[in-house]
Amino acid sequence: MRWPLLIPLLLGSPLWAADWDVPNRAGAINEILAQAADGDTLRLSPGVYSETLVLDRPVIIDGQGQATIDGQGVGSVITVTGPGVTVRGLTVIGSGSSHDGIDSGIQLVKTAHAPVIEGNVLLGNLYGIDIHGAEDSVVRGNRIEGRQDKRMNDRGNGVYVWNAPGARVEDNDIRYGRDGIFVNSSKKNTFTGNLFRDLRFAVHYMYADDSVVSDNVSIGNDLGYAVMFTTNVKITGNVSIDDREHGVMLNYANKSVISGNVVKGAKEKCTFLYNSNKNEFTDNWFEGCGIGIHFTAGSERNRIVGNAFVGNRTQVKYVSTKWVEWSEDGRGNYWSDFAAYDVDGNGVADAPYRPNDSMDHVLWTQPAAKLLLGSPAVQLVRWSQSAFPALLPGGVMDSNPLMRAPEPSAMKKVPHDG
Repeated sequence: MRWPLLIPLLLGSPLWAADWDVPNRAGAINEILAQAADGDTLRLSPGVYSETLVLDRPVIIDGQGQATIDGQGVGSVITVTGPGVTVRGLTVIGSGSSHDGIDSGIQLVKTAHAPVIEGNVLLGNLYGIDIHGAEDSVVRGNRIEGRQDKRMNDRGNGVYVWNAPGARVEDNDIRYGRDGIFVNSSKKNTFTGNLFRDLRFAVHYMYADDSVVSDNVSIGNDLGYAVMFTTNVKITGNVSIDDREHGVMLNYANKSVISGNVVKGAKEKCTFLYNSNKNEFTDNWFEGCGIGIHFTAGSERNRIVGNAFVGNRTQVKYVSTKWVEWSEDGRGNYWSDFAAYDVDGNGVADAPYRPNDSMDHVLWTQPAAKLLLGSPAVQLVRWSQSAFPALLPGGVMDSNPLMRAPEPSAMKKVPHDG
């Protein structure tokens, strides 16, 4: 039996894969690519290579952490068109500036099945990595810094995913540019363990069902995690710190799970829902935002249980003429502004919590009424509602508010003093 030949075939790797040492001179990479066979590895010598590459068959390009490829401002620096390509250990600079061509540091096209892009540094390219139809792509452990020379909306994205089922973007450090990860018309993707800073959106998600956004950290971006026109997404264990607008935003996003996330210090809203229905919000921590959670445009039948609302200027903004219950099976949410009591010591307050009253509704629709907040008439209305809850207009009610704030494990990723 010919076992030595059969085993490599079963493993899907060539029998006689070779290693090539690429000298640092003009055109050397393309010269050796023309000689290399499927499965070969090109190990680049230290230095700068001023050329662009098209990788059309299974090869490994290894920069060993010391080689730089400079596209000199024309098109994409590396374009992967063949299956089974690995690119690692490179610094990639000098893409072109065309949004029409999606000029990128590394571009993965539809025929590039299962490429692996790992451990690279991509600096100053229009787009960092473009996963353009390449199924089962893996992009992990890269540092991507986008451009800073244009208005933010005119820059490219760190990682752009289009129609690339099975793509995994993991453990990357993405900074500057427009959006950290922009996803459009894709499905069954996983985005986990990434760090996003100084961007418009950390994750911008459109028409991308059945995917996972987990264990990422967004710091100081305009918006953390924006999920739009999408169904069945799991947004779990993420952190948003000091994002300028919202930590998590759902826009026409339905039947999704938002669990175990931490949002702190968003200037506008920790979480914003616009026409988003049948979502589950459980065990999240929303702290120090202008509004803890805001529902609008017909967002209904969302499950809100086990969350902590801590020190938000307005805990909830929800306008309704009927009551919506935010507890189930004797467990609700934690509210830092609720002067609760627990006589039986079961960890659940003995009175319900209603975050909004009729004066809140007036102030939302007539901001000028804030001038009257200190008036005796307003104080009388609020006292009357507290004494006679039947006068309240409807909205959110938590019949079983928690006495202690449950802390998600994602809090370990939040910087702490000392």
